[in-house]
Amino acid sequence: MSKTVGCAWLTSASVTPPDDGDNWLGVTDQKLPIGAAYDWSVLPGCGAVVLFSGTVRDHAEGRDDVAHLTYEAYEEQVEPVFASITAELRERWPETGRVVMLHRIGRLELTESSVITVVSAPHRPEAFEAARYGIDALKASAPIWKHEVWADGADWGTGAHDLTDPRTVATGGTVRP
Repeated sequence: MSKTVGCAWLTSASVTPPDDGDNWLGVTDQKLPIGAAYDWSVLPGCGAVVLFSGTVRDHAEGRDDVAHLTYEAYEEQVEPVFASITAELRERWPETGRVVMLHRIGRLELTESSVITVVSAPHRPEAFEAARYGIDALKASAPIWKHEVWADGADWGTGAHDLTDPRTVATGGTVRP
């Protein structure tokens, strides 16, 4: 496991929380440790923990019978992007406790979690806002791609876009000028 300031980077071989730091970031080909991520995020000074889990669904825009997805990532670039998102999140919400950003790669079946973000904070509004920013910035900024397979074919996920600097992502998913 490589270290980034204040966080641990999860490798494809590991799905355990870091021993130190307040950020748990990474990509893995293993099942996402949702319960462990939540438990790790709970701190005595934080009265709110917000967990978002994105799951594989059976449809996408114009595709009603998605059977499974395969995610690919440019792993060497995902690490600095996740670190940048977390730094921006902590700049905007300085009382944030712990942050988890984990994304799955490889083949995923229907209902499996593909991505989780978890944020703990002293109060509910900040935890919700920071968690929303975290997932929106991850989707806008991280070099991770989705390949969809359905009954009549396969193709890369709809809605592809150029990657965005995490500092330009507003809460709610819009891009700031």
